[in-house]
Amino acid sequence: MQIEPIAVLHSPFATKFGIPRQSGITDIECYIEFLPDYRVVEALHGIEDMEYLWLLWQFDTEGKWQPTVRPPRLGGNSRMGVFATRSPYRPNPIGLSSVKLLRTEQSKEKGTLLWVSGADLMDGTKILDIKPYLPYTDSHPDALCGFAGKDWQRGLRVECTDIIEKIPETLRQPLLQTLEQDPRPAYHDDPTRVYGFTFAGYEIKFIVADGVLKVLSIES
Repeated sequence: MQIEPIAVLHSPFATKFGIPRQSGITDIECYIEFLPDYRVVEALHGIEDMEYLWLLWQFDTEGKWQPTVRPPRLGGNSRMGVFATRSPYRPNPIGLSSVKLLRTEQSKEKGTLLWVSGADLMDGTKILDIKPYLPYTDSHPDALCGFAGKDWQRGLRVECTDIIEKIPETLRQPLLQTLEQDPRPAYHDDPTRVYGFTFAGYEIKFIVADGVLKVLSIES
């Protein structure tokens, strides 16, 4: 079986660090650009009637798959079976994300673009397939989820001065949502360490101490 990408997702995240750990927890907007062979208008007929979509995408990983992995949620110390996690080190490096379809846009150069929110993907991620999200069968709010239980929270209070005005207003709330989710690995807790990641072309640097994330600088 041969699988090839059908599209590429463009997001504000240029690196893996800082990307939300799961889809649907921020309002960050991204767009999906179909590759030339799949810029067929008929292939998207009816998609505007869908509110949410499933994205199947390709992990950007190297090396062989691992039967057991160390989930960040467990502090990187305990091992779980790879099929009980969402680790990228899988036999087939395929990811799954649920996103909200915001709108479609017609581009003379790129064809139909799909604007979505809630993606947990790096800029340039290859999309393998797109399917509609069906709430009557895809939603199981009372389902057990093991070590990744819903009661696990690592939300932070974010302190950011007027430097946030350095970025466009439409990006400010999505950036704050990303920071509130705590971009650090779950096993990092050094109050003196300065962290940084790229967001929409801006370098964001911050520290975290006593449940408070303090933004130190935002530079283009």
